[in-house]
Amino acid sequence: MELAAQTFRVTRADLVRYAGASGDFNPIHWSDRISTKVGLPGVIAHGMFTMALVGRAITTWAGSPAAVVDYGVRFTRPVVVPDDDQGTEIEVTARVREVTEDGLTRLDVTATCLGEKVLSQARATIRTAR
Repeated sequence: MELAAQTFRVTRADLVRYAGASGDFNPIHWSDRISTKVGLPGVIAHGMFTMALVGRAITTWAGSPAAVVDYGVRFTRPVVVPDDDQGTEIEVTARVREVTEDGLTRLDVTATCLGEKVLSQARATIRTAR
């Protein structure tokens, strides 16, 4: 069973706010000059910010943050955020892999940006309402 897709817009302003909240002021998250100098295609979103957006989708599917039992990902591709008012979008989908007898639902999660997967091995376990 597929769960309804969720889309999150990411702008440079979001990266600035996240940097302030997390304390991660690495210039690859705000400077085109630095990010391209180190071989990136441009300014990239913080990996943990991307993971948090996917976590938001999971909590929406679960119905509550307290229903999320386990969640993990591997980062495979950066989310490049252009310097404009539009930014980019991350689309999050999930497929139910298993529903256990003890009331847990295991999800295989996919996060894409511009049609490219940005996370791999993204999985979550949520407590199923009985």
